[in-house]
Amino acid sequence: MSAILGKKLGMTQLFREDGEVVPVTVIEAGPCPVTAIRREDRDGYSAIQLAFDEVKESKLTKAELGHLAKADAAPSRVLVEFRDVELPAAEGEEGEEGDGEVKLGQKVTVAAFEEGQKVKVAGITIGKGFQGTVKRHNFGRGPVSHGSHNVRAPGSIGASAWPARVFKGMRLPGQMGGKRRTQLGLEIAGVDVDKNLLMIKGSVPGAKNSIVEIRTNG
Repeated sequence: MSAILGKKLGMTQLFREDGEVVPVTVIEAGPCPVTAIRREDRDGYSAIQLAFDEVKESKLTKAELGHLAKADAAPSRVLVEFRDVELPAAEGEEGEEGDGEVKLGQKVTVAAFEEGQKVKVAGITIGKGFQGTVKRHNFGRGPVSHGSHNVRAPGSIGASAWPARVFKGMRLPGQMGGKRRTQLGLEIAGVDVDKNLLMIKGSVPGAKNSIVEIRTNG
């Protein structure tokens, strides 16, 4: 499985040679340096940690700066671990002893992905605030005739004397959006290695300029 971090730039269209119009989400992905390598014998699990989104040194603590300095990485705001990731060894290097594939400080770019590849994208959805049942759960509204007081009300939600409470899990008004979600089955429609861009067919979770995690389904 290949993985990378990126920033959602927005949506646009791609025009194929046969005239097909493909709606795509443009993501500025990487380059992401490997800032930590987790091993089964030492850490209890296998994973690699990637860094993304460079910031000023003043934005990070000394501990964070020291951690990034071990990998010779620039100050970065986002650190994410990915499990079961397979990366090619850095050019001209054999990788660290016991790892054989990935080296601390190695940079992951969009070159690890190719057009037509299936991926899944995780991100924080756009926050909608406190919403009612019509918008949050797609409920239908009540009658709007004269005297009606049930236009957008949720309606009956349970019994009366027993159990005299509202069951947990009811679809009621509440906070909408602002949660981590993963969109599966997406397809890479284009890769621009020079500009570090991935064009993914369809929409992905998150607002513009939000950070997303991209993984291949393999």
